[in-house]
Amino acid sequence: MDTCPDCTRGVGLQPDPRNPLRTFLVVLLFAAEPLFAAPVGKLPAEVADALRAAGIPAASYAAVVLDANGRTLLSHNADVPMNPASVMKLVTTFAGLDRLGPAYVWRTDVYATGALENGRLRGDLILKGGGDPGLTMEAFWMLLRDVRARGIAAIDGDLVVDRSAFAVPDEDPGRFDGEPTRPYNAAPEALLLNHRSIRLTFVPDAAAQTVSILPEPALPDVTIINELTLGAGPCNGWPQKPDADLPGRRLTFRGTYPLACGEKVRHFLSLSPLEYTGALFGDVWRGMGGSFSGKVREAPVPADARLVTVAVSRPLADLVKDINKHSNNVMARQLFLTLGRTNGTPATLDAARAAVMRWADERGLAAPELVLENGAGLSRAERVSAGSLARLLRVAQESPVAPEFVASLPLAGNDGTLERWFQGSPVAGRAHLKTGYIEGVRGIAGYVHGDGGRTSVVVGLVNHPNAIGATAAQEALVRWALTMSNAGCCTGMRRADPQVPSKPPTPAR
Repeated sequence: MDTCPDCTRGVGLQPDPRNPLRTFLVVLLFAAEPLFAAPVGKLPAEVADALRAAGIPAASYAAVVLDANGRTLLSHNADVPMNPASVMKLVTTFAGLDRLGPAYVWRTDVYATGALENGRLRGDLILKGGGDPGLTMEAFWMLLRDVRARGIAAIDGDLVVDRSAFAVPDEDPGRFDGEPTRPYNAAPEALLLNHRSIRLTFVPDAAAQTVSILPEPALPDVTIINELTLGAGPCNGWPQKPDADLPGRRLTFRGTYPLACGEKVRHFLSLSPLEYTGALFGDVWRGMGGSFSGKVREAPVPADARLVTVAVSRPLADLVKDINKHSNNVMARQLFLTLGRTNGTPATLDAARAAVMRWADERGLAAPELVLENGAGLSRAERVSAGSLARLLRVAQESPVAPEFVASLPLAGNDGTLERWFQGSPVAGRAHLKTGYIEGVRGIAGYVHGDGGRTSVVVGLVNHPNAIGATAAQEALVRWALTMSNAGCCTGMRRADPQVPSKPPTPAR
């Protein structure tokens, strides 16, 4: 029977075969414990009150809480298919870690054709993407620096881009929500450079009464028009959306920039995939002293090409932190597609969906209601139930990749999308949770760490036009889960919910 040294409830009430009265009291306490909790199907009062205050009916909310032993403490609309928004990244990242392994890496290959004479390549330089979700500008600079170190300084031919690892159509970046310059709308790419975005730093100067805009990278193909004026007042609501000449070739900023904002950094999606690759290559290559006067085109690696160098990504265990802590959509989509790439065949969305479904079946996590579109939650079609998510979290908690998976989730009140949540609350620093939000959807799911190392699973999903007001209800749910976890700290009970496998099957590799 488990005890926990940090608890006081139940101390001195361990069964003692020499003392029948003591044993009777312990059994009575354990039997009565469920009476202190809300009925399994009834929402805790504080959650119900917060939903009511936000104008969200209970029918539009689903919640599941499992205690450290897998016992169901709360099950409300647990089997109802819900849009989870970015909480769907839990499915993709656990599948990725479990199927590919935490040490999995992506390759970006560089090839060349033609002779190399005195630093001049008398042919083409070829970039073959492998789907790396983390090929940032810094990583790309290192890759091209390695190309320069191999003796290539001037390129007489073209820059050829091989995107064949992913067989996905180009997307309109404004298709989902009419926000074509928002970086979360970037589409997946076999050669995804710097998430196809530019970083703009807004620098106010009180003395000169001006606002400067500093782009990085400074791509000649992207024009920044600055019509901002410096003003007074609070910083709330800034920045306004720029006027954009699609696909992000011209960004115009107008209006008043409050001095109170100080320096601000914002990222914007720009150019088409091929245009962005060519512009970034030209900026970095010429910046390190190289020359290039050809064009940028897409084609497969020719048979006579020779390998120049290879860039290896950071391991998946690192990249899932970027995906979950910062809810990075395009990185999640890169991982999702990678799961559908087998035996060197190009990855497709259909193959990725089928691969995740097969993995779920093998893992004992089959969910008839599961609908996958892109694995990132940036979707109106994706569906999963709170019960299925709770089972997945429970299996992940007991899996060999649990340390990497749990550490990838934002820590309440500390980092990622939870940095400003639970401030001043007992939950701060004691919950790893993934959040999700699109219009009409609010989700939260993950782990609550109670006293004595006892970790509970919590899931809360809202599908309603007033979902944006559900934050208080979600926080109340997590607080309640922590309270229940602490209340059950020292009972030593080991009862398991039969719906949640206490020992998951051996992972398929």
